[in-house]
Amino acid sequence: MKIRTLVDEDLPQIQQIYAHHVLHGTGSWEWEPPSLAEMTARAQSVQEKGLPFLVAEVAEQIAGYAYASPYRHRAGYRFTLEDSVYLHPEFSKQGIGLQLLQELLAQCGALGYREMIAVIGDSANLASIRLHERAGFVEVGVFRNIGFKFGRYLDSVYMQAQLNAPENPPLI
Repeated sequence: MKIRTLVDEDLPQIQQIYAHHVLHGTGSWEWEPPSLAEMTARAQSVQEKGLPFLVAEVAEQIAGYAYASPYRHRAGYRFTLEDSVYLHPEFSKQGIGLQLLQELLAQCGALGYREMIAVIGDSANLASIRLHERAGFVEVGVFRNIGFKFGRYLDSVYMQAQLNAPENPPLI
């Protein structure tokens, strides 16, 4: 397996992985999978901001992907990012998600960002919660029953990891 930066040719596989999670999981609260054009626009938005969008490749197949995006768009949040990690269902429980997330954290820290937030849809999504714990995240709160998918209300778990020590100078 190798972890590398997303290229345009990866986007159809990225769209398929995300579509699977939209249709079958509670990690995303979208109900309809975005089109390839929409996924392309989302990826371009991440990369235009100079943020990492990584893929894990196994035998020329995308096993998963991870990217960072601004946590919020107001200026005061500019040193904080939010992560997203999605795996192809055939590649779960193989350590790929952890390797992707660790590389994402390292790259974002090297860029000078200070904090990473994980917003995990569904408090029953133990795989995502455990993944983030293994990468050094701690739970900082749970919003109860704020989402609705598959006929039930869902919690949203917030976790946080420090990328740079507080004594490090902030981005300018």
